[in-house]
Amino acid sequence: MTAATASSTDRQTRPARSSLQRFGTLLYALKRARNDKEKYRKIFIERLTEPLHLNLIACGVLLFGKLRHRIAFDLVVRQQFAFPILYAAEQAAARNIRRISIVEFGVASGSGLLNMCTIAADVMRATGVEIEVYGFDSTTGMPTPIDHRDHPEHWQEGDFPMDVDRLQQALPPFAHLLIGDVESTIPAFLATLSPEAPLAFVSLDLDYYSSTKKALEAFKGPPGLYMPSVVVYLDDIVEDSTNPWCGENLAIREFNEETELRKIAPFPLLRTKRIFKNARWIDQIYLLQVLDHEERRPKIRRQGHTLPNEYIALRPRAGQVIDAD
Repeated sequence: MTAATASSTDRQTRPARSSLQRFGTLLYALKRARNDKEKYRKIFIERLTEPLHLNLIACGVLLFGKLRHRIAFDLVVRQQFAFPILYAAEQAAARNIRRISIVEFGVASGSGLLNMCTIAADVMRATGVEIEVYGFDSTTGMPTPIDHRDHPEHWQEGDFPMDVDRLQQALPPFAHLLIGDVESTIPAFLATLSPEAPLAFVSLDLDYYSSTKKALEAFKGPPGLYMPSVVVYLDDIVEDSTNPWCGENLAIREFNEETELRKIAPFPLLRTKRIFKNARWIDQIYLLQVLDHEERRPKIRRQGHTLPNEYIALRPRAGQVIDAD
């Protein structure tokens, strides 16, 4: 058995989480919420303002539901990762793609990357689609802000360093750290992608405009390296000072202006498709539209669609007499 086969087998045979483990995860989230204003808001403002009957149903889903159900009911830690990773894997499976790549730009301590790996392992088991996880970071913390566009009112040089050795030891075999300035690590990363393992989900958490603009170069490779639509999570568009002239918003606006056939836009009507609609993360989910992807070229792929017209079927034909009785 090769190392790759062994790794694949290990991913598929990991035991599913028990109901007790799921309940423990919930208690852990509640405990953290006591001392974390942001998590308090998610649980006690976003979640508990949803309809009571949905929260009651969610209790049963938490204990007995399958992964797809738990993600649908927002019962997986970091829903902003859980939904995109499952969505990306299902889109790949529908296209007979058996492997995808997902990325976090801005790893910091690595809690998000490890959580992404946990979700990826569960999604692999549920869908059969293999997932390679990549984390980009300089490890030394944030650089000096270039000017107001980097939101220096929120972040500064040296914020969020990484303990590289400890994180490396904690990562599973299918996760990879790419260390250095993203400007220098992206070309090598693009060389690892292929139509057999296209990029399917990216979390952008670099805080700065300047760093995000560099990271968006990862979306400028040959079209076959990407899914036709790549899910993009924007972590840093929720501060009160967020605006179109700074931060991630500015980087994305400039990307859209500079690239004719690659556009980043909000996920269409995502809120209407979710069971719980108050969650803030829904507004942070975007799609990179790869408009030059092979799938978007005009061609005959199947038999043409026809639409039935029941109104014509009910109308009498010429000369036909309808019995009034």
